[in-house]
Amino acid sequence: MSNLCRSKSGVIIMISIDILLKNKNNIKELSEMLSEHDIEDLIKILPEKNNEIRYLSLLVLQERSRSYPDVYKYWNTFVDKLNNNNSYQRSIGIMLISENIKWDKENQFDTIKDLFFSHFVDEKFITSRQAIQSIHNWIEYRKDLVSIIIDYLTDIDFSSYKNNQKQLLKKDADKAILFCESLI
Repeated sequence: MSNLCRSKSGVIIMISIDILLKNKNNIKELSEMLSEHDIEDLIKILPEKNNEIRYLSLLVLQERSRSYPDVYKYWNTFVDKLNNNNSYQRSIGIMLISENIKWDKENQFDTIKDLFFSHFVDEKFITSRQAIQSIHNWIEYRKDLVSIIIDYLTDIDFSSYKNNQKQLLKKDADKAILFCESLI
């Protein structure tokens, strides 16, 4: 994998859609080699209509965010996605915020947490699931919110969803509550 996206001289090649597609099974390695410009390009691809390209960009940015703080500078872009009419964009915002809370030294999450939590009961079932499931990614970095999350998830009303969806959301909420309780 050492020559994944490097020229013969070892210089990292700028990210492109072609590189994304050719390396869709090497997300971790690709994320390790990103330049600042590559990250910016991946952010620009997130609104892409093509599901595969958009999803690969998301995966690379998520993976990068797990180890490096350089995606965090796009925090406001992710926050803007929380209000997007498109549920895919809301989900992208949720997932990238959850991966970058660990880098949020200014506690910007405090100003948007209510908006973020509102997606626990998003109009789209899958967005709700992703928001609830994201808790395990970030709550360890914000232990001050454990009791708030537990209370919020305990009192949440899933009645607007179909029965099978309610059961899955309740199961997700219960898992998140157990995980939060393990941090107390």
